[in-house]
Order: sequence, then structure tokens, then C-alpha cells
Amino acid sequence: MCRFFSLVTNGKGRIMYFDWELREKCIKKELNYEPDSHTSIADYFGFKGSKEDTLNKYEYNPLTKNFTVDQLNTINDSKSIESFCKKLDFKKIIPQLILKPIVHPFELKPKKVGKKDIELLKQWDSVGNSVWDSVRDSVGNSVWDSVGNSVGNSVWGYTSSFFNLPKWKYVKHPEGINPFQCVIDLWERGFVPSFDGKVWRLHSGENGKIIFEISKKDLKKDL
Repeated sequence: MCRFFSLVTNGKGRIMYFDWELREKCIKKELNYEPDSHTSIADYFGFKGSKEDTLNKYEYNPLTKNFTVDQLNTINDSKSIESFCKKLDFKKIIPQLILKPIVHPFELKPKKVGKKDIELLKQWDSVGNSVWDSVRDSVGNSVWDSVGNSVGNSVWGYTSSFFNLPKWKYVKHPEGINPFQCVIDLWERGFVPSFDGKVWRLHSGENGKIIFEISKKDLKKDL
């Protein structure tokens, strides 16, 4: 499966990819293409069938700045394309995407869990399941996958901090406010929540040690 951000070139200066105008049409089903499929990109720009194999295929993750040469089928323009990707204005590709440094919570100095952290955990317990669906419906699967894989899959809520959506689906909240800010705050304080169906835990430190546990039942009580 191709990943965000995918593009193809003819090796002679022509660079092809799906900008937001085209991506939005795909999300609305006005175009029957996968925005980060090399085959879809080639087909849309007129390189149908076997003509696709005359193009170079690349992928670039704007969060990690990782550039991947998927296939070279013509003149090698990978160096110039990598430079192009690094200079590209991704607001024209995904307006909702927020490019910022990735926080690795287990690399932060462990802190003591306080009442505010437990309250944040309680909030996360009530909204966590709606993150994936909301992002997917707004910007597409490939963008969600690339961002999620970049920041780690243990907490979907932190992934939401890389998207500026005026309205998140499947959860009630004031417009313009990220309803998952609770888990973003936990993550950026060095706490990663986990849940086994009965007990919530907070992990912290270099080895992700469990430093706090509370049952879902107790979490719902006033603290």
C-alpha cells in the first residue's frame, strides 16, 4: 500500500501528485481514485496501464522527512524530487495537517501523577474511540496511517494533534476545539495511557513502566 505523500515523475521535470482539490474530490467520491496510490496518480494524469511503468515512483513523509524511492523506471531524478518534497507547501496538499516536532513521551523525564492527570485520563476514557473515524473521514486513510505510524500507535489521540479540524465527527465538542486535547496533554507530559477493558494505566519513563493504575469504575468516580 502506498503511503502519504506519494508522487510520480517522468524523469524530465514533470511531477504529478494529488493536491487538496483532487483529494477532496476523492473523499467526496467525485473521483474514483486513491490519492496516494501511484497507480491512481499515473492513471489520472494520463499514464494508464503499462504506461505507468515509464514513471518514477516516490513517497515522502513530511513529519519524519523520510524520502523513499519506490521505483525508478526512467531518468533518476530522486535528488531533485527529494528537495522538491522538502520545500513543498503541504497546506496545499492537506490544509488540516499540522507539521510540528513529534514528542516521544518515554524520552521525557518521568513526572509524578497528579489529580489533573487523572482528570485528563477520565476525559480520554469518554472520547477516545472516535479519533480514528473522525480523521479518516476528514483527510483519508493514507494520511491517517502515515501520521499514526510516525507518532506511534499506542495512543491515537496524540495523532489528532497533527490535524486542525473545526469539527470532529462522532463526539460532541465546541467548534474549533480538539476534544482529544486531554490525551495530547498527557502524552506531552510524558504519560501514555493503556486500557485492558477493565483497568486504565499510565506508562512513563524510558521503558514505559506502569506508574499508575485505576479501574474504569473508580475512574468514573469523583476524585
